[in-house]
Amino acid sequence: MRPAEPPPLPALTRAEGAYVDAYLDAVDLMGRLNPARATHTYGALRAAQALAGRTAALRDALTLMHRRGEYEVHAETLARALRALDGERRTRRVTVPQEPSA
Repeated sequence: MRPAEPPPLPALTRAEGAYVDAYLDAVDLMGRLNPARATHTYGALRAAQALAGRTAALRDALTLMHRRGEYEVHAETLARALRALDGERRTRRVTVPQEPSA
């Protein structure tokens, strides 16, 4: 049995693609930084150091969108792209895990 294929990526501008990619990179780093999920300070430190670069890439993608006249974020389309790139699983690491049931 073949694994289910992810949904196809919607058509995005290059800047929108960079925005989604940089956002998910930042989310991944935030997941590594999450105090409720981190296991070692060194890994969290490395993630924090890398986060500055990824937020700069996020800023640059949004700046490019704005300069090109892309003044609106098409949230529904970008949400489809995030789902196609496993964004739901990746963003779960940023949240605080639920306490185990007693």
